[in-house]
Amino acid sequence: MNPIRVFISSVQRELAAERAALRDFLAGDALMRRFFVPFLFEDIPAADRRADHVYLDEVSACDIYVGLFGLDYGYEDAEGVSPTQREFEQATRAHKHRLIFIKSAAAASRHPKMLALIRQAESQLVRRRFASTPELVSGLYAALIQYLEDKELIRTGPFDASPCPRAALADLDEERMRVFIRRARRARNFPLPEEATPAELLTHLNLLDGERIANAAMLLFGRQPQWFLLSSEVKCAHYHGLEVAKPIPSYQVYKGTVFDLVDQAVDFVLSKINLHVGTREAGPEAPVEYEIPRDAVAEAIVNAVAHRDYTSAGSVQVMLFADRLEVWNPGTLPPSLSLDKLRGPHGSVPGNPLLAEPLYLARYIERMGTGTGDMIRRCREAGLAEPAFSVSDGFTTTLWRKVVASAPEVTREVTHEVTREVTREVARVVEVMGGEMKRVEIQEALGLSDEDSFRKVYLVPALEAGVVEMTIPDKPRSSKQRYRLTALGRALRETLAKQSG
Repeated sequence: MNPIRVFISSVQRELAAERAALRDFLAGDALMRRFFVPFLFEDIPAADRRADHVYLDEVSACDIYVGLFGLDYGYEDAEGVSPTQREFEQATRAHKHRLIFIKSAAAASRHPKMLALIRQAESQLVRRRFASTPELVSGLYAALIQYLEDKELIRTGPFDASPCPRAALADLDEERMRVFIRRARRARNFPLPEEATPAELLTHLNLLDGERIANAAMLLFGRQPQWFLLSSEVKCAHYHGLEVAKPIPSYQVYKGTVFDLVDQAVDFVLSKINLHVGTREAGPEAPVEYEIPRDAVAEAIVNAVAHRDYTSAGSVQVMLFADRLEVWNPGTLPPSLSLDKLRGPHGSVPGNPLLAEPLYLARYIERMGTGTGDMIRRCREAGLAEPAFSVSDGFTTTLWRKVVASAPEVTREVTHEVTREVTREVARVVEVMGGEMKRVEIQEALGLSDEDSFRKVYLVPALEAGVVEMTIPDKPRSSKQRYRLTALGRALRETLAKQSG
């Protein structure tokens, strides 16, 4: 984007400090200097040109004219006109965006010609008075923010409601819209008939403003959404170990509408995790259970796609490890929510409300903030540890897998190996143990904040599995108590290291 040139008028000495303050503000503020380049007449180098030609040429070349009107009228040329008035009239003839700021003072203290110039400006536009330099700077800031909003260079509303640049109705897929209507009618009694036109559907969903379609319309129904919103893709990776490492055994980048992205990412995960098929005792079809409940996987992914920050260059990432599924998105929680509130009943505060509504109508998501609670409940019912949620350079949902490894049973008398199953939580304890450790040291190494959950899900099962032991077993509550790996635990750690290597 080309910089927006701001001409700061008035060469009157009485306003020299104010003009310099505006220049320094525009050049020093992070947001302002991203868009605006200020011009002051006294900043230009010496040149073999008439001064009046220089400043009038600059007015013609600028995008925004800022006029500062004080008490004095200033230097008058042969026709009795000051540079300030010449600049204002040139900006008016050239149809520039004009911002006029008038220094507060009694009318009697102003030069008569300045009073006439102020009345001339007041008859054409809304001007603002200022009594101090900070008030002037604040007024210019507010006016320039309004300018950026009007030009749609910045936004204060949701991203999904903003117009999609260069997009038109022809860039949307009518068949996708018909499929959506059919699905929404079945799932939520959607009122529009199947024969509704694309314009009628988009208008009903608040995705159309005149001929401009919203970003949400492109994400929902676009023929090629990533042509317009590059980072809206989803990246999926499968790792055999516990950390990100190359080479990646399986890696896919999915493109398409938000419905496509969710379906493809869920299928990717389900194709990689364990599947248990039961018997037909209860009916004609054998029950199928995934290692991680399908609904929990789908909820984590659809939340990431629906609530992410689409202004970010980052894409949603779905990463499957040996012990967990991590779903990351470039976004954060709204101010009204916290990580603790996600674990209980909470209100629904969608970051992209116009995107969330059609996902709800198609039964991809539910209202009333039930998603995280449903994930927690389904994982508990499946015998899994509770999902983890974290905010750090984005928002991450972690779903834990069930069983990691077979641990070799080691005794002094028996040399052959007997296998037993351990949970992935126990395996994580084994992996972080080093020497003799306090309970709090193990908990911190696992990155856990809830002591009760740590004891119930990690420490007690590790002790019961025989992979960890107390250094003072007869005094379990001793302040000097430490924990260490048993011979079985050390053997399990070696096994896990080989698997992750």
